[in-house]
Amino acid sequence: MKRSNPAIDGFDSVIHAPQRLRICALLDAVTQIEFSLIQEQLKVSASVLSKHVSVLMDAGYVEQRKAVRDTRQRVWLTLTAAGRTAYRGHVAALRAIVDQAQEQP
Repeated sequence: MKRSNPAIDGFDSVIHAPQRLRICALLDAVTQIEFSLIQEQLKVSASVLSKHVSVLMDAGYVEQRKAVRDTRQRVWLTLTAAGRTAYRGHVAALRAIVDQAQEQP
């Protein structure tokens, strides 16, 4: 009988890309955050960030809300419940992979 590997079970290839992992980490720490603040933190162009956010939105992990503030349209991002679960599962999977590697002689 094949046993389930918890390290692989929570691994999420959508989140695993370095910039998407960082986006999820930032969003996991807050209720919502403005697109431009994430862009500033990651030091990427708006188009690069937009592409990564689109992948996360397509997976149902991130939602965006547009609002006018100071006469400019702003975009606010939120990690969905599914996104939060997937992100935390992915982090747990990465920790399990590291722990398994450290247990090897």
